[in-house]
Amino acid sequence: MKAARLETSARLQRVLDYLSDGREHTTLDIVVGASVCAVNSCIAELRANGFDIACRREGDVWLYRLIERETA
Repeated sequence: MKAARLETSARLQRVLDYLSDGREHTTLDIVVGASVCAVNSCIAELRANGFDIACRREGDVWLYRLIERETA
């Protein structure tokens, strides 16, 4: 997969903005809140752009959370 660059992708920017509160969000939350479809692909692309995003499953629901970057 060739990941889009955050700097040129409004789609990835919307997802990152949505996740920037540091809370867990379900796949559906992200679909609705960031107006995207393939959440798993967006997460993979954000990871390829250097972001640490945790993912866990709770029953049939997937939850994603942006891990805050430590500042040096």
